[in-house]
Amino acid sequence: MKIVIAPDSFKGNLTAREVADAIEVGIRRIMPDVEIVKVPMADGGEGTVQALVDATSGEIITAEVTDPLGNRINAVFGILGNREPKTAVIEMASASGLPLVPLDKRNPMITTTYGTGELILKALDIGCKRLIIGIGGSATVDGGAGVAQALGIRLIDKDGNDIPRGGGGLKYLDRIDISGIDQRLKETEIIVACDVDNPLVGPRGASAVFGPQKGATPEMVEQLDMFLDRYADIIKRDLAVDVKYAPGAGAAGGLGAGLMAFFKAQLKSGIDIVISASGLENSLKDADLVITGEGKIDRQTIYGKTPIGVAKSAKKYGLPVIAFAGNINTDSNVVYENGIDGLMSIISHPMTLETAMERSKELLADASERAFRLVKLGMNFKLID
Repeated sequence: MKIVIAPDSFKGNLTAREVADAIEVGIRRIMPDVEIVKVPMADGGEGTVQALVDATSGEIITAEVTDPLGNRINAVFGILGNREPKTAVIEMASASGLPLVPLDKRNPMITTTYGTGELILKALDIGCKRLIIGIGGSATVDGGAGVAQALGIRLIDKDGNDIPRGGGGLKYLDRIDISGIDQRLKETEIIVACDVDNPLVGPRGASAVFGPQKGATPEMVEQLDMFLDRYADIIKRDLAVDVKYAPGAGAAGGLGAGLMAFFKAQLKSGIDIVISASGLENSLKDADLVITGEGKIDRQTIYGKTPIGVAKSAKKYGLPVIAFAGNINTDSNVVYENGIDGLMSIISHPMTLETAMERSKELLADASERAFRLVKLGMNFKLID
C-alpha cells in the first residue's frame, strides 16, 4: 500500500512538512511497513516558499531588502531543488507584507513593493531563469510600481524625475521608460500565484477592495483608485498593454497588473502552481490513498485551497482522500462534493486554541492513528449482499 501525504501548513503553528511528519507518525503506529510519500503543499499564500523548498529538497536564501516603509530588513526566498531551469519561489509578503508595517503606520500612499523587486533581483543574480511569485498579504497599493523601479524601469514625472515610491507617487506619473530594465528578465519566465480575479480599478478594484485593510481611509481609497486608473492609461499608451480590467490585475494592491504589464507574467491558480512545481501528480500515479489537510476546513476551502486542489488531482487517478483539520466548520460538508471523501478533526476533546497549538503535533499523530484504525478496519471489512 502506498499513501501520499500532501497537506498545507497549519497557519501560525506548523509547516506543511511538520504536518506531514506528524500524520506519518500516527499511520506507522497502525501500518508500520506501509510506503509513505510526503509532498508538502501550499496554495500560493503564506508557506508557499517553505512548502516547495521542502517538497523539492531545495534551499532557503536570505537577502537584505527594503520593507514597505523604506527600512532595510532580511527577507527570504526559496530555490527549488533539482529543477531546470533554475527556479526561485518568492512570497512578496516576505518583503512587502502587511505584518511588516505597525498598525499605526499603515498607509498605502507611502508603502512600496520595492523590496519585492529586490528579491527578484537577488534571484536573477544567482542564475534563476524561472520565478514563481506568491502575491498575497501585501501592505501596498502601488500597482507594482516599486517592483518596476527596483528592476530598472523608470516611472517619470513631467519634470523628468523619478516619482516617489508608494501608491501616492502614482499621482505624479507622466511617462514610463523601460529602456533600463534588467535585461535578464527578457529570458526569465514569471508565474504569479493569484487566486482573485479583481480588476485594477473600480468598485472591485485594488483600492476599493484591498485598500482599507492596508490602512486606507475612504478619501485615500478614492484617490488611489484615480491614480491607478491613470497609471493603467499610461501603461496602455507607453507599453501597449491593457491591464485596467484584466482579471487578477487588482491582486496585492495592483501588483498583479504591474507584473503583467512590465514582465509579461502569467497569473495562475496558486494551488495549481504548487501542484505542478512539487511534482505531486507523479507521486499519485501509483498511490492507493491520499491524505491532505489545513488548519481550518469550511465552505471557503472549495475556493482554491490546498485540500481541494490535492483532492482534484487525486481524483484523476480514482484515489480516496482524507483531510485533517484543526477546525471543521458546520458548513464543511460541501467538500464532499469536491473530491474529499472523509474529514478528521485533530481535536479529541474540548480545549483552548492555545492548548491545541501547543500540542498540535501530538494531536495530529493521535488523529492519524484513529483514522488509520478505521482504514485498516475498512480494508478487512466484507460487505454482505
